Amino acid sequence: MINIEIDGKSVETERGSTVMDAARKAGVYIPHFCYHKKLSIAANCRMCLIEVEKAPKPLPACATPAAEGMKVKTHSEMAVKAQKGVMEFLLVNHPLDCPICDQGGECMLQDVAVGYGGSASRYNEEKRVVEHKDVGVLISTEEMSRCIQCTRCVRFGQEIAGVMELGMAFRGEHAEIMSFVDSTVDSELSGNMIDLCPVGALTSKPFRYKARSWELSRRRSVSPHDALGSNLAVNVRDNKVFRVLPIENEEINECWLSDKDRFSYEGLNSPERLTKPMLKQDGKWIEVEWQAALEYVANGLRQVANGAGADHIAALATPHSTLEELYLLQKLMRGVGSGNVDFRLRQSDFSADGKQAGAPWLGMPVAEIESRDRLLVVGSFLRKDHPLLAHRVRQAVKKGAQANIVHSSDDDLLMPVANKAIAAPSELVNVMAQILKALAAEKQGSAQGVENVTVGSEAAAIAKSLASGERVAVLLGNFAQQHPQASQLAVLAEKIAALCGGKFGFLGEAANSVGGYLAGAVPGAKGMNAAQMLASPRKAYVLLNVEPELDCANPQQAMAAMQAADLVVAMSAFKHHATEYADVLLPIAPFTETSGTFVSTEGRSQSFKGAVKPLGDTRPAWKVLRVLGNLLGVQGFDYDSSEAVRDEAIAAQGKLDNHLDVALQGVAGGAAQGTQRVADVPLYSADALVRRAASLQKTRDAATPTVAMRGSELQKLSVQPGDTVKVTQGNASVRLVARADDGLPVGVARVAAGHATTAELGAMFGTITVERA
Repeated sequence: MINIEIDGKSVETERGSTVMDAARKAGVYIPHFCYHKKLSIAANCRMCLIEVEKAPKPLPACATPAAEGMKVKTHSEMAVKAQKGVMEFLLVNHPLDCPICDQGGECMLQDVAVGYGGSASRYNEEKRVVEHKDVGVLISTEEMSRCIQCTRCVRFGQEIAGVMELGMAFRGEHAEIMSFVDSTVDSELSGNMIDLCPVGALTSKPFRYKARSWELSRRRSVSPHDALGSNLAVNVRDNKVFRVLPIENEEINECWLSDKDRFSYEGLNSPERLTKPMLKQDGKWIEVEWQAALEYVANGLRQVANGAGADHIAALATPHSTLEELYLLQKLMRGVGSGNVDFRLRQSDFSADGKQAGAPWLGMPVAEIESRDRLLVVGSFLRKDHPLLAHRVRQAVKKGAQANIVHSSDDDLLMPVANKAIAAPSELVNVMAQILKALAAEKQGSAQGVENVTVGSEAAAIAKSLASGERVAVLLGNFAQQHPQASQLAVLAEKIAALCGGKFGFLGEAANSVGGYLAGAVPGAKGMNAAQMLASPRKAYVLLNVEPELDCANPQQAMAAMQAADLVVAMSAFKHHATEYADVLLPIAPFTETSGTFVSTEGRSQSFKGAVKPLGDTRPAWKVLRVLGNLLGVQGFDYDSSEAVRDEAIAAQGKLDNHLDVALQGVAGGAAQGTQRVADVPLYSADALVRRAASLQKTRDAATPTVAMRGSELQKLSVQPGDTVKVTQGNASVRLVARADDGLPVGVARVAAGHATTAELGAMFGTITVERA
């Protein structure tokens, strides 16, 4: 630590920090535009000029290193004169359009101009005008004449998003920020550029001209999408959500938001919103009162229980449901005598049930990822499944960590990858066994269960990398958890982490992937898991936020089970495909209209309240389940608030523990018959809300799925990239455009799941046939 003096005040700061850092620590405000605590120093706006004792001229505070005994004046005559001079230059070309600017009321330039700008401009010449450029559906650049060339957006792309999508062209007053050769900004974190822009040059296209910042109320909430649990500020006016912004939390999302979290609010105002309870009578849907709908459901469930037996009642929920909803759903099912309840809809291997010590979680705090020096990420479409966790991994790599990948697709992670083993799904267990054997040799540890495995060069390189690390993390992604041999992958990953003395964890798929276990929304010893409930159809299904054709591991099987059931109760915020097979539609509130709790992948429990009142006759799902419990005569359903449900759920909850008591078996690689399907869930198809966000559905990440294979494999089929091919799985075929991707292993075809175009196909893992159309 060193001591410097700022405006007569003694400040202690870290050696190597800047005057700006020291001033922020001391609570001294220095005006600035290009400086941002998360970005590199550019020092190009010059607004932060200060006076330093013995320096012949003003110096930029953001780029001046603090030195022992340094004396700084931030508001001296010299400093203020320099700052006012810079402000005048910045305003020379700036258009005087604050009244119609979307940034008005929350603009740094506006705020600083009040303190440092002149009352009138001395500049009488013609102002420069920058032509509008279209950079995509999320960011508006229609007023780039407002740009002050702070380059925050450029540096964000390079340093945080990992891809430089904007850059500066030309020089002097002709300098412009633009994308490369008319390309669009497609990063999954692009919306952060809107927050970073200190003026109104980059604004939100979906929010543009919808409301003024001072008209909006801010409500605190938590992201319902991925398992990070990003903190949100929901901006509301007239009982409608107008936009979503990040709330800074260094331990979780820092000051960033993924585009999915930022723009999915559009789905809340979708024309597909379900606002009235509906019953199907004589093949037609009619709107009814809540009392009639709930009594119909209660009578229907009672009839099934009395006739076929309670074990013919099944409940499925998505992991995007709140802790309270999941807890009451399982309590209701067990209250009527059925153990058939599950939220793990995309999982295909349940062999670890009853053998897992606790709820699978990340194994460490999210912020700790950045301090790891060796990482092994197994089976994860990391950038698209976990945009902000991918950013944490990128930051770790920038600090010198080595990232190692085991996966069935070689996606661009926008960072240097030390070693990678890209193998067909059927080979992943064998690859992990190879790494364990090679690592055991490096560490002189036990290789029990993998003695007969032959180690390849890729596995040996990954083992060598992990063996050389001091702070190792082995993380299982969505693809690994959905794999038909998920428990074997988990056991191998746990053993690899143990040999390295590192952390082993699961990257949770959704907001309550951990919370679902803690709420007990999994079958016990007598219950059926999600796959069994659909493979052996039940008489009655209660669906909580579920769209079976998009949310299940095997949509073909799921739809067949729904069609065969006597009673299907769909609790949803939206009208969806359920109109074809359901008997009752119950409108339940999305996350902004209910209170609840999400438990993040790091086991952090975060509660939130509703930001707006429920739309129409919509009701919070916990209230609907409470009334159903009362109608069915189940004990213990007399809750007054969601907090009472939460407190009971937390008191009854299990613990976080990744240990699996599962034996290793079948680690030898075997050649699979036919072409294997590799299925990712596209970024903007992961849940019901984001599927209905209009702007996100126009982005590149929401494009219609293709079928991707190696170029050589397409040639064997006499197919050119861009041709339409017929893709068959199970008893259904769809037509998709073929795409060449040499990052895939031989013998696989990548076809997305969770999308309407591919919803007719079978399981996410399995054999698939591709042929010329």
